[in-house]
Amino acid sequence: MRTAALGVGETRDARGGARMVVLRREIGDVLRDARQRQGRTLREVSSAARVSLGYLSEVERGQKEASSELLNSICEALDVPMSLVLREVSDRVAVAEGLLIPDTVPADLAASLATDGGWARSRSELAAIG
Repeated sequence: MRTAALGVGETRDARGGARMVVLRREIGDVLRDARQRQGRTLREVSSAARVSLGYLSEVERGQKEASSELLNSICEALDVPMSLVLREVSDRVAVAEGLLIPDTVPADLAASLATDGGWARSRSELAAIG
């Protein structure tokens, strides 16, 4: 019998059955992607977040769970709203579950803004966090 490869941030459940998303890995991936996009080092972010370099590294690698307070501190150090980090994590989990990610902008609003020139940036210019 052939087994499917596990995706990033996924592991098997306790019985070796269904795939399970590990939130700490997804959160770590999103934080690392945000830091790397900014061209910042672990040392810079750990200092700004007031967390040890080793601990931040473990959070980014999904080896440690970040408390809400620590996550907030890291997000502030990265100047990224925590809601955007959590949204990106949520979207990744939805994809792993095989769900379609709904567009958060209603079609009628998007159409009216597009015709009025209401958006400063086009949708293609808006980048995901991770």
